[in-house]
Amino acid sequence: MKIAIVGSGALGSLLAALFSKAKADAVLFSRSKERADKIEREGINVEGAAGKWKARVKASSSFAGISGAGVVFLCVKSYDTKNAVSSFSPYLAKDAVVISLQNGLGNIEVISEAVDETRVIGGVTNIGATLLEDGGVRYAGKGETVIGRTDGKVTAEMRPIRELFSSCGLELRISREIKNIIWSKLVLNAGINALSAVLRLPNGALVKSEGARRIMRAAVTEAVRVAKRKRIKLAYDDPLAKAEAVCESTAANISSMLQDILAGRRSEIDAINGAIIRIAQESGIPVPVNILLNDMVKSIEDNYAG
Repeated sequence: MKIAIVGSGALGSLLAALFSKAKADAVLFSRSKERADKIEREGINVEGAAGKWKARVKASSSFAGISGAGVVFLCVKSYDTKNAVSSFSPYLAKDAVVISLQNGLGNIEVISEAVDETRVIGGVTNIGATLLEDGGVRYAGKGETVIGRTDGKVTAEMRPIRELFSSCGLELRISREIKNIIWSKLVLNAGINALSAVLRLPNGALVKSEGARRIMRAAVTEAVRVAKRKRIKLAYDDPLAKAEAVCESTAANISSMLQDILAGRRSEIDAINGAIIRIAQESGIPVPVNILLNDMVKSIEDNYAG
């Protein structure tokens, strides 16, 4: 089975390296011809959880190469979803599935505008990955990946995907409640990502400071209220304890939003805290801490030039 990974950031690069190491027929797609050519020529250097090694990876900047792929993993930033899907969907095989491994809300809906919704699979992953300056990637930790369709159906295409992850030493779970799983991660990200980006601290530091801990707990509490109004059943009984546990178990991790801020890139704040704010406003729920975090991250982005 041919596999396409769209997005050559930290997660996409790591998956391409792991799949290639497992001898899977995988191709990494990047909008940057320069980056794709470099990866094709030099491979991807990986360091971290599995030591240091180099993966020889097929890479391309031409989305026409997606033709014939049975699975497409979408690993681009949420704000790039529409452009990416419109670029590769004309070449997509009718029986191919597209799996979103992205942050925030709205990605599945955007993909489904161009791809038959029965071919779209939602997902969340806790695989730790950081893009390094030389174009390599740091593999911070395995983590669990969960995939599923929003209609709850478990289809034949999902099992080979689980086997693919297993061949790479990765854990993948198939869920009939992927919407709840996506929301569950969103609630945690609303408390962790923006705060880590504003304070420029790794995850573990957020629970070492009482002030940071209070802000995180307040942001999560607001997000939980919004989720309950949407009748979402979260994957854990105590979201506040879960958020703190995540910070402790990923203490050295630099959140994806902090990675973006440090690199002077646009963040995914709109799809995380911004999504919480939009839904809260529709429901008349006050979310002042999420608004503050959202405004602070936006302010940082507005002042990159300075």
